Amino acid sequence: MLNKFFDKFKSKKDDEETKNTEEDLQQEELEISQSNENIEISEEVNDTEKVVEEKNEKSETDNEKYQEQSEEFIEDKEENKEGFFEKLKNSLLKTRDNISNKIDQVLANYRTVDEELFEEIEETLISADIGVETTLKIVAQLRDKVKLNNIQDPSEIKNVLADILKENIINDKIDNNLNVGDKTIILVVGVNGVGKTTTIGKLAMKFKKDGKKVLMVAADTFRAAAIEQLTEWANRAKVDIISHKEGSDPASVVFDGVSAMKSRDADILICDTAGRLHNKKNLMNELNKIKRVIEKEYPEAKKEILLIVDGTTGQNAIIQAKEFMNATDLTGAIITKLDGTAKGGMIFPLEMELGIPVKFIGIGEQVNDLVKFEPEKFIEAIIN
Repeated sequence: MLNKFFDKFKSKKDDEETKNTEEDLQQEELEISQSNENIEISEEVNDTEKVVEEKNEKSETDNEKYQEQSEEFIEDKEENKEGFFEKLKNSLLKTRDNISNKIDQVLANYRTVDEELFEEIEETLISADIGVETTLKIVAQLRDKVKLNNIQDPSEIKNVLADILKENIINDKIDNNLNVGDKTIILVVGVNGVGKTTTIGKLAMKFKKDGKKVLMVAADTFRAAAIEQLTEWANRAKVDIISHKEGSDPASVVFDGVSAMKSRDADILICDTAGRLHNKKNLMNELNKIKRVIEKEYPEAKKEILLIVDGTTGQNAIIQAKEFMNATDLTGAIITKLDGTAKGGMIFPLEMELGIPVKFIGIGEQVNDLVKFEPEKFIEAIIN
C-alpha cells in the first residue's frame, strides 16, 4: 500500500516537474520570440529611418533642382521680356524719332516753361500724326498738370507727357484684348493693300499654336488672287478653308463658312472680305449683309470685327476708320507695317478720338511679328 502511495506521489511529482519544464520552455520560447520581434522591429525602424533619410535627401536635392530650374525659368522669362521690348523699340525707331527725339529738341531750346513751349509741343505731336483733335486734348491736359505741379523746368515735361499718354489709352473704356471665347467669328475688313490676307494668315497660325481649331473663309470674291493667297496661307497654317469661285456672292460664302464651323466643331472662324474702298457705298452695303448673315446663323458665337489699317498711311487711316464705323460696328483694329513708318502716332486718335481699341500691331514680316498691343510698352518704346 505504501509502495503504491509513493509510486503515485512520485508520478504526480514527475508530472508537475514535466509541466513546469514545459512552462519554462514555453516562457523561454515566448521571450525568444519577443526578442526576435524586437530585433525585427528595430531593423524595420532602422530601415524606415533610412528610407525617410533617403527621401529627405532626395527631396532636398529635388527642391534645390526645382529652385534652380525655377530661377532659370524666371531668368529666361525676363530675358524674353527684355528681348521682346528691345525688338519693339527697334521696330518703332522711326516713330520714336518722330515723337520722342523731336520733343527732346523742343525742350532743349527752352529755359523756362511758357506758352510758346506748349505751342511747339503741339506742332510736334500733330506732325507725328497724332491728329489735331487728339493733340489739343493732350496738350490741354499737359498744361493743367504742369500748372498743378508747379513745374518750372522744361526737362520734366517729357515724363509728364508720357504719363498723360498712358492715362488716355489705358482705361476701362478701351479693351485691347481680343474677345475670343469657345466659339468666335472674326470678320476682317479694310481697304486694298493694307495686309488683310497676311494678317489673317498670321492670326490663324497664332490660334492654331494655342490649340484652337481654326477655319478660314475666302469671302473676297472680287479678286481671284485673293482666294489663292488665302488658300496658300491656309495650307501654311494647316487649317481648312471655305471658298467659292471668283464673282460669287460673298455673303453666301460666309453662310457656308458658318455652317462648316458648326458641322466641323471649329473654335474660330476668320472671314476675309474684299478690299472695300471706304467711299464705295455698294461695297459697304455688302459688308453689312455679311454681318447680318453671321448674326442670324450663329448669334451665340462671340464676334470681332477687326479693321486692318496700314500704319504708313497715318491720318488717312483715321478717315478709313470713320467710314468703316458708319458701315459696321468695329470692335478693334490691327495696325500693320509699324516697323517701317514714322506715323505710329496715329494709334492715339484711333483710341482716344474714335474709341477703337488696337488689338495687334505688326512690327515685321515674320509670323511672330504680329504682336498683342500693350499700350504701356508701346508708349515706353516711343518715349525714351
